[in-house]
Amino acid sequence: VDGGDIVRERLAKERPTLGICIGMQILFSQGTEHSENTAHVGVGIWDGIVSKLDAPILPHMGWNTVETSSDSVLFKGVESESFYFVHSYAAKDPVNGAANTISNYGEDFLAAVEKDFIVATQFHPEKSADAGSKIIENFINIPS
Repeated sequence: VDGGDIVRERLAKERPTLGICIGMQILFSQGTEHSENTAHVGVGIWDGIVSKLDAPILPHMGWNTVETSSDSVLFKGVESESFYFVHSYAAKDPVNGAANTISNYGEDFLAAVEKDFIVATQFHPEKSADAGSKIIENFINIPS
């Protein structure tokens, strides 16, 4: 069984699933991290391409604020906090029908996506102090 099958099975069974950093990136349909000229197939839960950030220094490493979606469940109580990022690639186009949270480092990118029972963060909640703990708590409390 590959990882994509596991994610699709969890989605079909309406089981909450959290992807972190590259765990978010693989949920998209394509990525260019291995070759800037050739997109590679992702798990395909969400349509979109993960590509290199257009920023002066990579990787993007450090604390950033986010602009949360008004219908976010994940960010309840931490809407104005900062989160810890370590990445050079990101999805940049919003996911249709999802709560899309945006951050900026050289350009806007998706900091988090919440759709159906799959949620994901580009940042690391486990490295984001109290705000990250609240993200994990909010995820745990998503009804299943």
